[in-house]
Amino acid sequence: MESGGANMSVYAGLALGALALLSIILAIRGARKTKSLSDYALGSKGFSPWSVGLALAASMTSAATFIINPGIIGYYGVSAFIAYAIVLPIAALGTLVLVSKAFRQMGVKQQSLSLSHWLENQYQSPFLGKLFAFLSLLMLTFIVLIVVGLSQVISSSLNIEAQTAMLILIAVVFGYMMFGGANSMVYTNTIQALLMLVVAFLLLGSGHEHFSEGVSGFLKKLENIDPKLAQVPYPESPLFRDYFEIILCQILIGIAIIFQPHIITKSLLLKDDRALSKYLITAVVVEIIFFMVVLTGLYARLEFPDLNVNGNILSPDQMVSVYVVQEFPVWLGLIVILGLISAGLSTLEGLIQALSTTINREIVQSYFFPENRKALSESQKLRLNRIIIIFLAVVSAIWSWQQIVNPNLSVALLAQNGVYAFFAAAFVPIAFGLFIRNFGKAPATIAAILAIITHFGTYYLRLGPYMQEEVRNPAVAASYAIIIASLSGLILHFTQKRSAI
Repeated sequence: MESGGANMSVYAGLALGALALLSIILAIRGARKTKSLSDYALGSKGFSPWSVGLALAASMTSAATFIINPGIIGYYGVSAFIAYAIVLPIAALGTLVLVSKAFRQMGVKQQSLSLSHWLENQYQSPFLGKLFAFLSLLMLTFIVLIVVGLSQVISSSLNIEAQTAMLILIAVVFGYMMFGGANSMVYTNTIQALLMLVVAFLLLGSGHEHFSEGVSGFLKKLENIDPKLAQVPYPESPLFRDYFEIILCQILIGIAIIFQPHIITKSLLLKDDRALSKYLITAVVVEIIFFMVVLTGLYARLEFPDLNVNGNILSPDQMVSVYVVQEFPVWLGLIVILGLISAGLSTLEGLIQALSTTINREIVQSYFFPENRKALSESQKLRLNRIIIIFLAVVSAIWSWQQIVNPNLSVALLAQNGVYAFFAAAFVPIAFGLFIRNFGKAPATIAAILAIITHFGTYYLRLGPYMQEEVRNPAVAASYAIIIASLSGLILHFTQKRSAI
């Protein structure tokens, strides 16, 4: 067994080295085509809709979907599966189809480079653009989630400390993202998505024997471990206590997820509107498969019924990586490990690209190098972008180290709190700006600010019955924020409209 483990570590090291080398080569290739910040953000727009669709599916599917969420489902059973594999995907993919065309048409017309840039142009409001540029820093929590999740997989595969794996990962990925940008990301994301598809089928098929007696037999096995795993809802869980958390919260979060900068801006990479249908079909079909991968968490729970491996209790963040190493033979395990890592890398790359572009244009250039005084050349903007990525790498490393050493149940809670706050704030300005005629900048700005106050106020002041437990559910706080922001936005809009009559 030790020999097999040693072989696995060696082969995994070689495979990961090859994946890193391929990513670096593609980044160098992309850098040759990147002559401006616009090239870094949007690329040359010569990509096929199939490739951009695969890139979107890969970006939407992070380490959360392939690594973190399955562990949460392993802990909390069918209630968590319904929330993360059924309700949330239906809401998210439906919203993606609904908003992509309108967002793309406005974005192309305005020549927007980022989500905050789009909002600034849409509402003719530099303040709103800057507000969302600063709010985009909340997406650092998502970067931390991915880094921690990938570090756990690499740690298990190479038999090294998670902190060491994390530092290597950040050095490599942030290093090549300093140069690649959109021109390399579409190619790396396409390769990652294809590998993830193979791995998705391997993971989904890895527990087929548990269905020998059908779905009812599968549920019976879960029930034998803990009756609560097979029941809906799961009152003793911190995240799935009733149908409000399982269904309504997940619908609202699923809708709002699409308004993350690395997701909604993908349509801007398309050459023209005619490519939109192929792009969406590809993304939706592939993403449905990816969302189902969370079923692996239930397989892992059946393998580790008491959550104990070699005398150690598995955390949700560790469950999938340990399951893969133990369940698959070396050669197949390597493919699965590469797919899990690809799931994280695809989103991590998109976040680095979107966040660095936003900080560059909307914060650093705007405040320190305004165009009317000290405008930078395109080469200077690219150099500035690399410095920003180094800053993001340092912050991510410090934060990830803390989460590895001292997590609060799961790093997913940290990420959800930050990311959910961001897209709760973004929901009204984007959705209402797309679909309500003449929706004004005042309702959009006030709704966004109210969403942030409501989200963090509910979460940190423990407002309401859902916030009284030690582990609080960020989806509840975000749901309250979306509802209050939507109502306030509509009231202000129609009040202004009546005043203008």
